[in-house]
Amino acid sequence: MKKLLIILSLFISYSSFAQIPDLERVEPMFWFTKMHNPKLQLLVHGNDIANHEVKINYPGVTLTKVNKVENPNYLFLDLMITASAKAGKFTIEFTVKGKNKLSYVYELKDKSTDKNRIQGVTQKDFIYLLMPDRFSNGDKSNDVIKGLKETNLNRDSMYYRHGGDIQGVINHLDYLKELGVTTVWMTPEIENDMHLASYHGYAVTDHYKIDPRFGTNELYKKYVETAHAEGLKVIKDIVHNHIGSNHWFYNDLPMKSWLNQWPVYTQTSYRDQPVMDPHASSADKKKMLDGWFVPTMPDLNQRNSYVQNYLIQNHIWWIEYAGIDGLRLDTYPYNDAEFMADWEIKLKAEFPHLSIFGETLVSTVASQAFFTGGNTVNRGFDTHLPGITDAVLKDAIYESLNGKTGWTDGINRIYATLAQDFLYKDPTQNCIFLDNHDMSRFYSMVNEDFAKYKMGMTMLLTMRGIPQMYYGTEILMKNYSNPDGLVRSDFMGGWATDSLNKFTDKGRTEKENEAFNFVKTLANYRKKNEALQSGKLMQYIPENDVYVYFRYLPNQPKGTVMVIINNTDDDKRLDTKRFSERTKGITKAKDIFSEKEMGISELEIPKKSAMVLELN
Repeated sequence: MKKLLIILSLFISYSSFAQIPDLERVEPMFWFTKMHNPKLQLLVHGNDIANHEVKINYPGVTLTKVNKVENPNYLFLDLMITASAKAGKFTIEFTVKGKNKLSYVYELKDKSTDKNRIQGVTQKDFIYLLMPDRFSNGDKSNDVIKGLKETNLNRDSMYYRHGGDIQGVINHLDYLKELGVTTVWMTPEIENDMHLASYHGYAVTDHYKIDPRFGTNELYKKYVETAHAEGLKVIKDIVHNHIGSNHWFYNDLPMKSWLNQWPVYTQTSYRDQPVMDPHASSADKKKMLDGWFVPTMPDLNQRNSYVQNYLIQNHIWWIEYAGIDGLRLDTYPYNDAEFMADWEIKLKAEFPHLSIFGETLVSTVASQAFFTGGNTVNRGFDTHLPGITDAVLKDAIYESLNGKTGWTDGINRIYATLAQDFLYKDPTQNCIFLDNHDMSRFYSMVNEDFAKYKMGMTMLLTMRGIPQMYYGTEILMKNYSNPDGLVRSDFMGGWATDSLNKFTDKGRTEKENEAFNFVKTLANYRKKNEALQSGKLMQYIPENDVYVYFRYLPNQPKGTVMVIINNTDDDKRLDTKRFSERTKGITKAKDIFSEKEMGISELEIPKKSAMVLELN
């Protein structure tokens, strides 16, 4: 029975080859000269293409091997591109016994020589995460694309397309600059030709194509260039683990092992523990890593060398083509660890300044640190992953705002969490956040308590790490992730028909403007203060439910920032003698919000407040 299932699976996978063109596609569709790695593997897809002989004649380019696989509709061509190869076009010829000639004009483009083009993202930056479909509709002509599987445009439903696009983001880069943002991260923009909920971007159906409802490849490149011209950086969100079930190669697999296959459908356990548990069973680990995320997201087999090359080259192609500054890696713990380490090495070899952080929605500091680079003792190899999305610090901030004080609870949770930073090689490369597109919004999670909102945003923008804010948090957008997905609501003002325009102060309520200006003041101050951008963190054990920490530059007391969190119902008087290690020789400070100067020997801290002081 099992053998029959395999045969049936292969028949279904390969049965459509007669319906595809003789030469359907070549990927990557073009490449670049003078790359660090001279090797390139082309995926060629076409009707019975494996029966063709292949010839290439171009100076500096050698066809070293023609790889045939299970499906005769594929060839994988290994090329060597030497340093002497020049930019230009050449023909790849496909013939059958010298006849039935097919050809593809391939192009080599010059690799960029601008060393500052790819800037990287550090804790100097402030990331703004948005979903392009829900942010702004800048081009109504691409709202509905005929021929795609989803042609519904319905802003009243959270599961259909709303019409936002890349042009809409370009149109509001000035808004982000005013707010103090330095980096834009969009959820994936590449094609998701799925029947339902195609807007989120995490079910790719074409790795080399921007979804036409968002724009074109050329527009995406323009978006990156425009952002750079405006002094903004760009992060691209990428998915290694899975594809969408309407991906073009899912319907005609190169080989059965292209995916993680099971006798019957098997879903991942979503449990990260077996990956790191020294006592775990192989079965539990396999289910976690090889199980499919959901039925419509087939799981890629990253142990397959052809899959490895395909993903590595695709990500290199996008970075070089568009000039992207950083990558966010979706569902990082679900990927094959050895492959991901190799992937990191190869991408950093091409782009040394590229920044990378992985999504790790796990529950402990140790679990997060397990996935980061430098933990060779525990893993036996180095993952080379610089940073992660710091969900544990997020939970600690929530506990500090919503919890009751205990030995490691309430405000003490955040101290205890940061005290474990020794587990990371470099915790400053972690991306810190309060919410995102997969979870309830921050303002709702603090019960729409504006005092808690300000304390949370203060910690986000003054803590160690790279701060990320979800779109609309600056104007108090709210709602919970269940049951209706309203955390992905539209940003009002992004559509011409909107009754209010939240991109302007006139369109915002008084409270929304207060929130916007609070974030704007702190974010823009952060851009000027070196201690917040690159300084060290020193924290003190909370006393009387007051938490104090400093950001400072060693041997440079000027510009030191003192942050005080008082999440109690009482005003507090703070004797600063305890902090002499950081305040020695300093008698005055400036409140960055009121810009008032004050003495620091003893401070009055209002109830339910965050105070940010620049020592001088």
